[in-house]
Amino acid sequence: MKYVRVIGIIFVFFLLFLFLNRLVSPKYRTSLVEGSMTSAFYKEKMNHEIIFLGDCEVYANISPMVLYEEEGITSYVRGNSQQLLPQSYYVLKETLHYEIPKYVIFNVNALRYTEEEKSESYNRLMMDEMKWSKEKLAMIKASMTEEETIFSYIFPILRYHDRITNLTTEDFEYFFQDKQTTYNGFLINKNIKSVTTLPTKKILGSYDFPKENMEYLEKIVQLCEENKITLIFIKAPSLYPYWYEEYDSNVQEFAKENHIDYYNFTEEISEIGLDFSTDTYDGGLHLNLNGATKFSRYLAKLLKENYSLKDYRLDKEVSNIYNKKQEEYKKETES
Repeated sequence: MKYVRVIGIIFVFFLLFLFLNRLVSPKYRTSLVEGSMTSAFYKEKMNHEIIFLGDCEVYANISPMVLYEEEGITSYVRGNSQQLLPQSYYVLKETLHYEIPKYVIFNVNALRYTEEEKSESYNRLMMDEMKWSKEKLAMIKASMTEEETIFSYIFPILRYHDRITNLTTEDFEYFFQDKQTTYNGFLINKNIKSVTTLPTKKILGSYDFPKENMEYLEKIVQLCEENKITLIFIKAPSLYPYWYEEYDSNVQEFAKENHIDYYNFTEEISEIGLDFSTDTYDGGLHLNLNGATKFSRYLAKLLKENYSLKDYRLDKEVSNIYNKKQEEYKKETES
């Protein structure tokens, strides 16, 4: 009986530990919703012809709902705030455990990020709700700051214990239940903040991308080749931060050497029909819903004309799934 009592006490403490871990962890459902984007992918019930990779320039600017509505393209955005190159690589590796897309479209803006831009706050948004796997462990090691520890990711209470005195209604409301925050990885933002000044072109000491970034880009290329995935590069249309001609030349050279198509949409802002007095929510860094809809329509047409993509609007099983998503999307975009 003594041993049974000891085991019972240990079990109760284990359950209490799990309860506190969940309680103090941020829920990312009504505030800092960017932290919910990684886990949303796991709820998908179908595969996708296109997976988008990159930072906030993909999840803010590209709407898979519009791509489907316009051309029947099935896609998912696996991008996060300031998603670093190692993170994009391991996100892709993880994705391939669930599905093998026909195309991977990588937004090149993240190539500019330096070692100094590693941030625990962005790491947390990216990785807190990522399922445990060897990819997650490798991602933590590759991107955590000097102040972080792996154990704080394994046991969130080590990092968030001080939240116990600052809990909000969100922590209790979403302790068990979930809430949809994105649509196939697209985060809706209807706010408008016009561009008031154009970015200044400052002279940099070097226009070469960090060595680590290029190493991980080569790994992404290799991973796509091994899985017979067509890799495409894009630069989303934005005004900030300034996209240097030298950056663009570096991407063009790498793309040419590796037989990768590259589209720089910052050069096609007029053709897309973007108006940065109405189509951005933060003064030119990202597009708002109106701008993202314009860009996604333009992108859908380009992809349909240049690549072998099926019109899944004609597929009954897929259309049933997307019709439900479209209904929810329409309610939120028109509310």
